[in-house]
Amino acid sequence: MSADAANRSSSHPADAHGRDHVSPADIALGVIIGRTSEYFDFFVFGLGCVLVFPELVFPFAERLTGTLYAFGIFALAFVTRPIGSVLFFALDRRYGRVSKLTVALFLLGGSTAAIAFLPGYATIGVWSIVILAGFRLLQGIALGGAWDGLSSLLALNAPPERRGWYAMLPQLGAPFGFILAAGLFAYFEGALSKQDFLGWGWRYPFFVALTINVVALFARLRMVATHEFAALMETRELMPVPLAELVRAHGATLVIGAFVPLASFALFHLVTIFPVSWINLFTDRSVSEFLLVQGAGGVVCAGAIVTSGLIADQIGRRNTLLLAGGMIALFSLSSIVAPLLFGDSLAGQTIYVIIGFGLLGLSYGQTAGAVASSFRPPYRYTGAALTSDLAWLIGAGFAPLVALTLSSRFGLAWVGLYLLSGALGTLAALWIDRRLEGRYG
Repeated sequence: MSADAANRSSSHPADAHGRDHVSPADIALGVIIGRTSEYFDFFVFGLGCVLVFPELVFPFAERLTGTLYAFGIFALAFVTRPIGSVLFFALDRRYGRVSKLTVALFLLGGSTAAIAFLPGYATIGVWSIVILAGFRLLQGIALGGAWDGLSSLLALNAPPERRGWYAMLPQLGAPFGFILAAGLFAYFEGALSKQDFLGWGWRYPFFVALTINVVALFARLRMVATHEFAALMETRELMPVPLAELVRAHGATLVIGAFVPLASFALFHLVTIFPVSWINLFTDRSVSEFLLVQGAGGVVCAGAIVTSGLIADQIGRRNTLLLAGGMIALFSLSSIVAPLLFGDSLAGQTIYVIIGFGLLGLSYGQTAGAVASSFRPPYRYTGAALTSDLAWLIGAGFAPLVALTLSSRFGLAWVGLYLLSGALGTLAALWIDRRLEGRYG
């Protein structure tokens, strides 16, 4: 074990044999808590782009245009996320994973919490836009640095017949983070007058982000700072490698892997952030009520993620992704032909959200495990992180902006067409890379 690895674990209790112990259950809990905090930060910002920033930061524009401007800022974090991964991998190699995670999570929580104190355009003018964009860029850099390798370690240490189950556990952080963010916004938006909500109510969800990230940090450090974790990471070769070396060894895998989860990531914001914008801009439905419906959808999503693990252990992760991609394609076609999607029908809106969340969970549950298994062990840690970064950038970063632009100009059926393109991208990537599942273990 390296001196750096030993330094990470000086304060942890040891078992009867003098070794630190990290069980699979500990790893799973740490991964879920960590991912929940990350998704909470991102969903809080996304909901702020719909409910707050158009009036606070872009009051000079009409509501639709202001929301599109806000979605443009929303996309910035997905642009800087790969940059953050590269920067923090260098920090990992030089100072260790404990230092990397501590800096990244404090930066993520701090930049999110700082937005709670953002003055509006009426107070500081264009600087309000600049500051908001700056904090969003920092969020993306921090999220790239928050990659800890726990999910890869969890999957690799799982029995071969249970890898689908263990691969889905980290993905539960997404619905948990969304349920928490949507619940907070639903409460404050529904309980307060519009003036009070825009004045101070919206700030609370941003402010609590720092506390949530501190809890997540300690949950992760409880494992990362142990001798056993360091030994497992080195044994499994889950260590950072330079970007140039990764590209030389796995350039094609990096590109193909970025398109494998495209259907899932395209759907991601089409059932979370975009629908809230449509409800807020073009219907008379209560936003707080709709957020509660989405919270129920988040529960469905969590159940579908668990189901994806059970299915993957029976038919394989690649086949599970093929099944989910085909179902998302059919779902998108139904939206094109007969767009129940957010019409005036409350039932149609609810059906779309619940089905969409279910399909999201089924597909998203296996994206991380399938992508990670495409890299040889020495490149898996860095390759899985950068592949995920690129997939989020291509599939999800601009989804709310594109969907709202298309739907407002050409009609809701175009959102279904946009989603169909993502589903076809996933199916094509899986067809090209037939050896995706378990190529290296």
